[in-house]
Amino acid sequence: MKFDVKNIFILTRPHQYIKNLFIFTPLFFAGQILDVQLLLNSIIAFVAFSLSASAIYILNDYQDIEEDRQHPRKKYRPLVEGSVSKKSALILMLILLATGITLMAMLSLQSLAILCVYIILNISYSFYLKHIAILDVNIIAVGFVLRLFVGSTVTDIPLSEWIVIMTFLLALFMALAKRRDDVLLYLNTGKKMRKVVDGYNLQLTDSAMMIMASVVIVTYILYTTSIEVVQRMHSEHLYLTAVFVIVGIMRYLQVTLVEQDSGSPSKIVLKDRFIQITILAWAFSFAWIIYL
Repeated sequence: MKFDVKNIFILTRPHQYIKNLFIFTPLFFAGQILDVQLLLNSIIAFVAFSLSASAIYILNDYQDIEEDRQHPRKKYRPLVEGSVSKKSALILMLILLATGITLMAMLSLQSLAILCVYIILNISYSFYLKHIAILDVNIIAVGFVLRLFVGSTVTDIPLSEWIVIMTFLLALFMALAKRRDDVLLYLNTGKKMRKVVDGYNLQLTDSAMMIMASVVIVTYILYTTSIEVVQRMHSEHLYLTAVFVIVGIMRYLQVTLVEQDSGSPSKIVLKDRFIQITILAWAFSFAWIIYL
């Protein structure tokens, strides 16, 4: 069976590591991103979480081989094509998982416990929970919140309830967009890429996305104008960064509803220049206000 570095690289889905940047969120919002030791801890946690996540992606691909054969994009994945054998994939999965757990254990038992919760939750998702509509997208969103808690525990920076709520809602927004893509594929091809598609339609996903987008924007504005945050950040101007949040969400809605391309949130962020510029503008403006 053909087995090469390129296919192994594809199998681990490194483009998904962008999700793990949420680990740095507590450090960034606390204004301590320049603390070398805390930054190092976050980097190690990022690597550990990324390796563990890759192991979960491999398990998910292993479970979805037959379903992915019907998908216009996923049918080219290494396990589906056979460019990586099932045995090799499972061995790689165990190596990645063991390495990720070991690295996280070096940081703290709390962060290790959170990583284990993430692993157990996602194994359950791969085998069963992903087939339950509504619950499936909420589990994806919880995964992002767990990344926040990892970042918090390895830096000893307490999490603001605002950050937790915004992260959960934003992740749920993107998960709904991804599920909308599955519904759209079913409508266009007549093939169900996922069993859970039976629990969704365009009206539900579109309505739910609009609700999530609205609540994320309102929550962010409330966060930046709250007395607690203004006093902690020593600035009354954080609300100005809300414009980039609004523009970014509108662009994501445009990609989803107009361009009909929301199958992979990570790839959208990595390829869409408009969204990239918006994120950088938000990060720069936010950092300018709290760091300078």
